[in-house]
Amino acid sequence: MAGAVRTIELPLVTLPPGLEAIRGEVRAFIERELAAHPPERRAKSWLAFDPAFSRKVAERGWVGMTWPRRYGGGERSALERYVVLEELLAAGAPVAAHWTGDRQSGPMLLRFGTEAQRARFLPLLARGEIFFCIGMSEPDAGSDLAAIRTRARRVDGGWRVTGAKLWTSNAQRSDFMISLVRTEPPGPVKQQGLSQFIVDLKTPGIACRPIDDITGEPHFNEVVFDDAFLPDESLVGRPGDGWQQVTSELAFERSGPERFLSAFPLLVEAWSQAQRAGNAAALAQFGRLLAHLMTLRQMSISVAGLLQSGRDPAIEAALIKDLGMSFEQEVPRVVQAALGAVPTMAARDALSRMLAMVTLLAPSFSLRGGTREIMRGIIARSLGLR
Repeated sequence: MAGAVRTIELPLVTLPPGLEAIRGEVRAFIERELAAHPPERRAKSWLAFDPAFSRKVAERGWVGMTWPRRYGGGERSALERYVVLEELLAAGAPVAAHWTGDRQSGPMLLRFGTEAQRARFLPLLARGEIFFCIGMSEPDAGSDLAAIRTRARRVDGGWRVTGAKLWTSNAQRSDFMISLVRTEPPGPVKQQGLSQFIVDLKTPGIACRPIDDITGEPHFNEVVFDDAFLPDESLVGRPGDGWQQVTSELAFERSGPERFLSAFPLLVEAWSQAQRAGNAAALAQFGRLLAHLMTLRQMSISVAGLLQSGRDPAIEAALIKDLGMSFEQEVPRVVQAALGAVPTMAARDALSRMLAMVTLLAPSFSLRGGTREIMRGIIARSLGLR
């Protein structure tokens, strides 16, 4: 039976003119810090993990920008933060080290964490001194997040956790994980009985097993919990509230400019090559892509405005992610066809190396943060279609 219909809201939000000053600051910083950054590294965009670069970003006050000052934040607007993210992504900056903590773990702790958790972790995140990853997906659970089987049983002073997380990005390089686990036996509604914990990845009984991705780098991990002890203070929120918390957290993950700018450095390089060659047919195709990108950008800015107003735009975020991942997967196909480029990492020219990197990464664009099918299911339910 169809559910209640919810309107998808994407109000027109315009970036204030005053934000151009911070845009200039970020561009100057990027020009200085990434002068020697190789093209194929820029094509990897926000998946590239560089702790030293992330600490420099933090030193400029660009991590935790919207958080309260008492937790190390800058108390700046969501739109100011949006401009910083946009410029870093457009340049292909290696932001993966601080990305998860800044994008979702920090905001989640602000909303659901205890005062002690906020005071302990947020200032360290804002200074780039610790890095977070997220523990959601599991072996055999597919894209059904509610089907997780990692169990936490209560013991004196805390919890004992047994199970495994899979495809955990950068777990082997991170300090902490916010993990979703089952604290009660599954009942008729499998979304019930789930809880979130802050996990120190150095805890005895926890092992990270790196998994090479298609580029040959160990980006993913299997994280195994073998009766690992987590103290009571590691619980986020109340036991059993994990599903509500994690779905709220995913709104931060799904609506940002990283959902349509992952392939942007490749598109810029392709446009430049087509301009130099006077290739009008290729420029026309790239112009169509840029028109799509600008539409996605305006939708994403609208979500930033909703977040700024204190709204929870989970449905709008799912819509942007679905459209954005389709766009990102289209970019390398169009570039290759329009220019006749051959994607190879051994090429001398930057375009071929960038195209090779994005082509290898493109299949993951429709997986990370929730598959295409999951996004469309969320949207359909919100519209009362299922």
